[in-house]
Amino acid sequence: MPERHASGRRGLLTGLAGLAAGAALGAGKPPAPAPPGLVFIGAYTSVRGGGAGSGTGTGAGPGVGIGLVSYDRRTGRMTAAGVIEGVPDPSYLALHPRGHTLYAVNEQQNGTVTAVRLADRRILGTRTTGGALPCHVSVHPSGRWLLTANYFSGSVAVHPIDATGGLAEPSDVVPHLVPPPGPGQESAHAHQIITSPDGRFVLAVDLGNDTVYTYRLDPTAGRLTRIAHVSLAPGAGPRHLTFHPRGKFAYLANELDNTVVVCAYDPATGDLSPGPARPTGSGTGGTRNYPAQILVGKSGRFAYLANRGHNSIARYAVEASGARLRLLNTVPVRGDFPRHIAFSPDERLLFAANQRSGSVTVFRADPGSGRLTLSGASYTAPGAACTLVRF
Repeated sequence: MPERHASGRRGLLTGLAGLAAGAALGAGKPPAPAPPGLVFIGAYTSVRGGGAGSGTGTGAGPGVGIGLVSYDRRTGRMTAAGVIEGVPDPSYLALHPRGHTLYAVNEQQNGTVTAVRLADRRILGTRTTGGALPCHVSVHPSGRWLLTANYFSGSVAVHPIDATGGLAEPSDVVPHLVPPPGPGQESAHAHQIITSPDGRFVLAVDLGNDTVYTYRLDPTAGRLTRIAHVSLAPGAGPRHLTFHPRGKFAYLANELDNTVVVCAYDPATGDLSPGPARPTGSGTGGTRNYPAQILVGKSGRFAYLANRGHNSIARYAVEASGARLRLLNTVPVRGDFPRHIAFSPDERLLFAANQRSGSVTVFRADPGSGRLTLSGASYTAPGAACTLVRF
């Protein structure tokens, strides 16, 4: 009996030693490469050569619709992976919070929005946005409401979302009638509509009226009630708003006066209080610059601005708990007219959709310094307007 116990103990020790040796050998092996991520590319398909890019450098798209591109999560290298056809001019994209449905505005005179089920890439339907040239779409955090901004007609719309991810006709369309248009503008031009970080309010940015509107969304009827608005400097042309992760400040890119503004945000009332205009890093040279989009990382330490015309990405340090932006540098985007920038989910890569050069460029983003470094060759995507990046 004692001998059997001793023998068993020796066997156990031998087995454990073998496991330890195997673990040591395994520790010396390089980690398995992560599976590739996926990029959806929205584009102006009605322009010459527009459509999902082939990635071959030929400038020819394989069809009209949303481009599908796989990317290496370490290097950012992009490879064509198909196209979701039958979606004209999908200039902006949004994903349902549960990840099962993709939405695209169809930026045409008779504005529409399209829902695509991602499991089989089937189009679930297309609905009117109640206006002209819709240029932005987002999904309410509840997943029950889709929000769209109609640029040309200066209105915003709400669409009910059903359990399948499909859309109903608009439950509300709200025109921006007051205040009057800014200098050089003939009418309102709604450019963005998003939900506040806590989900309490909906904010709409209007370039034509130099105004940001705050609405309350009725969670049952899907109707918007305006509760506040703030006007920027005449002729500022506000285009894109994004919130600091702490939710007390928001950053606004002004397209027409080439500035960025930090706005204090009151989560209790939905009010915005704009601060002084800040530089975009585009200098005072002869090239006209049109800031397109501002992006803030999850850490809240750095912000990035897409500069169309200067064709760069500006990097800012976010200071004073979000209350201040300090310009650090600009990096050439290696493309023409960067309309949209987006992070990969881990924020180690940043993708820039360059509309006029018909390309997407990729940068590595250093998590410690926020510094951007160009990663490899650009990807051909004629008419590129938006990238939506996921793992």
